[in-house]
Amino acid sequence: MKDKDTQTAIDLLNKIMEIELSGVVRYTHYSLMVYGYNRLPIVGWMKSNAEEGLAHAYKAGELVTLLGGHPSLKIGALLETQKHDIGDILRESQEHEKTALAAYYDLLKISEGGNSVLLEEYAREQIVLEELHLDEVNKMLRNPGDVKAYKA
Repeated sequence: MKDKDTQTAIDLLNKIMEIELSGVVRYTHYSLMVYGYNRLPIVGWMKSNAEEGLAHAYKAGELVTLLGGHPSLKIGALLETQKHDIGDILRESQEHEKTALAAYYDLLKISEGGNSVLLEEYAREQIVLEELHLDEVNKMLRNPGDVKAYKA
């Protein structure tokens, strides 16, 4: 990669790290705000998402240092809407995941075409995971019997 492309990649990876860390905080908060009969499986799902976000943030940080950069200490935007209905939480989650997906696509754009196979493969793997996660949230938001496909 050229120096300019390397710095752009570092900046994008730091942005990804910040977005993923904000997901850790969001999902932890959401898991504490779930009430009702289905609390246990939903809390488990939220906690699992928080753990996954931490792993994703760490991996992005490792790539920052691999490229000679300094990992960010910032956390992405946190939104407290005071809406704690499961549907509201899932829609907020969906918006957060779309933001992460867009950042991974940005990283893919600068790494494609032989600029960095490592970053290209990383971006592709994360895009797959984010799109599957968005589909999962979409399915949770559907009514039983509603089979429309998720569209990124």
